[in-house]
Amino acid sequence: MSVVLSASVRQNLLSLQSTAELLATTQNRLSSGKKVNTALDNPTNYFTAAGLDNRASDINNLLDGIGNGVQVLQAANTGLTSLQKLVDTAKSIANQVLQTTGGYSPKSTVTSTAIGTGTAADLVDGTVIDATDVLSIAASAGHAAFSFTFTATTSLDQLNTALAASNYSASLDSTNQLVITTTNDTASSTIGAVTYTNTGGGTLTFGAVAAPVADAASQTIRSSLVKQYNDIITQITTTAQDASFNGINLLNGDDLKLTFNETGKSILNIKGVTFNAAGLGLAPLVAGTDFLDNASAKATIDKISNASSMLRTHASALGSNLSIVQIRQDFNKNLINVLQNGSANLTLADTNEEAANSQALSTRQSIAVSALALANQSQQSVLQLLRT
Repeated sequence: MSVVLSASVRQNLLSLQSTAELLATTQNRLSSGKKVNTALDNPTNYFTAAGLDNRASDINNLLDGIGNGVQVLQAANTGLTSLQKLVDTAKSIANQVLQTTGGYSPKSTVTSTAIGTGTAADLVDGTVIDATDVLSIAASAGHAAFSFTFTATTSLDQLNTALAASNYSASLDSTNQLVITTTNDTASSTIGAVTYTNTGGGTLTFGAVAAPVADAASQTIRSSLVKQYNDIITQITTTAQDASFNGINLLNGDDLKLTFNETGKSILNIKGVTFNAAGLGLAPLVAGTDFLDNASAKATIDKISNASSMLRTHASALGSNLSIVQIRQDFNKNLINVLQNGSANLTLADTNEEAANSQALSTRQSIAVSALALANQSQQSVLQLLRT
């Protein structure tokens, strides 16, 4: 048997059920903090917010790689700073060679016969040295080939000016003989074969070339400086090899690829370099062969200067890349915040509004219960008549 409800009771019951559903919805929003929890609540907002959240999540996953990239660049930058200090130390050692004694005493020399009535102011006397006579010295280690033609008034200073380009110098000894000597820069080398052509009628001749004699004390100092230099070269190589982070070393030939967006279209490729000693154009020296004279030290200093220039140029490029990566890192963080805020605007509930709704619905529910009770009173009156 079915129960028949009056129209007023049924109406109040429906109102009570509607209020209960609204109250349940409001309480769910308050508990979850969202006004759109499923696609049924608002399909457009739900799927739009989901797309925003997914993109924010994808970009957030890239931040770890970008953060590691920053550390890789900073490790390389730290390595470059240390390498620059080591290169500067190596240069200081090479400069010490220039401050020591010549290394050879005496240096290589060759002496002529007496030049007669010639003087420092005018070497040409018309008998031993005459105008148009030619002095030639063959090329040798550290010395370019030399040729000089005397004029009617050639002085010793003029001859020395010409000899300087080939790292020689000339002087007159106490017996008025012309002495040609190597300079300090090439003290370890021997003068090339000397020839004199008497085109003007002169009779100047030169004796045998004397080889340089090593200064034992000076060479001991220079050998010690070679060892110090080689120790620095070893440290340059090990420092470059140690400048890695998470297995990537931009100073030891590794490359770095960073991805900045979720589609993989925004990337930055950073090419690594090999900045060990060989990569910087530096090599260990050999005691007894290198740093023997100033020319050897200057050649090493030139190589060190080139290495220093390479380090500074790469440091500038590395600094630019680091700045780019940090800017993109900050950009991605801010973009994630924008996406998350956009998603929240579509789905989050206004807790103040929902709290007010809850209070109003509770009041409405109480009123509906009271109205239902009143609607039932008419049926209770009929029951009372039946009892009487």
